[in-house]
Amino acid sequence: MTERASRLASSHAAAPPGALTPAQRAALFLSRIWAWVFLGVMVLFFVVAVPLTTGGSVNFLTVRNSQNILVAIIPVLLLGLGQTFVIIAAGIDLSVGWVMSLASVLSALALRGAFNSGVPLFPSVLVGLAAGVGGAALVGFINGVIIAKLKVPAFIVTLGTSFIVRGVAYLMSENTTVIGLPADIRAYGNDALIYHIGGEGGGLYFLHRPEVGGELLRRMDIILPYPVVLTAFVVAWAMFLLHKTQFGRHTYAIGGSMDAAVRSGIPVDRHIIELYMLSAATSGVAGFLSTLRYTAGSAVIGDPLLLSSIAAVIIGGVSMFGGAGTVIGTVIGALIIAVLTTGLVMLNVDAFWQFIVVGTVVIVAVLIDQSRDLIMARAGGRVRR
Repeated sequence: MTERASRLASSHAAAPPGALTPAQRAALFLSRIWAWVFLGVMVLFFVVAVPLTTGGSVNFLTVRNSQNILVAIIPVLLLGLGQTFVIIAAGIDLSVGWVMSLASVLSALALRGAFNSGVPLFPSVLVGLAAGVGGAALVGFINGVIIAKLKVPAFIVTLGTSFIVRGVAYLMSENTTVIGLPADIRAYGNDALIYHIGGEGGGLYFLHRPEVGGELLRRMDIILPYPVVLTAFVVAWAMFLLHKTQFGRHTYAIGGSMDAAVRSGIPVDRHIIELYMLSAATSGVAGFLSTLRYTAGSAVIGDPLLLSSIAAVIIGGVSMFGGAGTVIGTVIGALIIAVLTTGLVMLNVDAFWQFIVVGTVVIVAVLIDQSRDLIMARAGGRVRR
């Protein structure tokens, strides 16, 4: 036996059963932070590449561009938040995109009906919120009951539900955009906490959109739009729910081993129903916000967002096998997708390359997740991720 082999053998012999070697610990650490590192590298790349490509006329890291990215991730992130809980519990929800569309239609119809009936603007907006989120949660309840009580695979149930919800959204909207909403609701979906106008004659404005035009309007930056603030509250609530409450602990337990969760007394069926209601409700919030932003209800607004929301969850480190993942990981995953697509657009890269890049990142994320599980298995036990 060579001297190097002898040292390796003695080091493995000295390690207690189930302990990780330094190399395994380093690999696990890198697998946890790779998304953060990748996001940072991307931002640095676009900061350098965009001015070079555009001759210095356009910069990537500006206040306006950063706010555009935050607004762009809102629907993907909201769909991904509920999906995070479901996937951690070893499920899947393929209906979230069309549930968002249905919520957009429902909120628009309810808001328009309330306002036209003489209800003041703000209460009408709350009626629209209740209709959109309530209708979405009802779809989630149906999903959960069929999955939990009838034991039909979640993939099949939510796939079938997505077609049903799609048809209902078209029927309720009469296959057209729901218009005729009060124009003033646009302020709820597009105004912001802070406005900044740079240069001469500018300044900071809080909770008040300055009435300016011409050059001042072109120089005005919108900081923290109301939908971004609301989404931030939803993210904070989701983090607390998943990481600090019994509901979150039960979610991880069900994803880790449903049989063990049942034996430990967790009300698995009820919890699964609640998970799918949660997933649908966050999609409902996304649909409601889209109605406010565009002053209309659309039966197709969420159609292209399903795969992006799942991609954000996977890139963020949520295991497709269940039992592992974080809310902040999903936030990072959504940011990665938004930064990628925004940066590639600014570099004038064709749209189909954006899909190729995002798909490649998803595959890399899955490979990293599997390598992490392999390291844990070889260590002789499950290591907390």
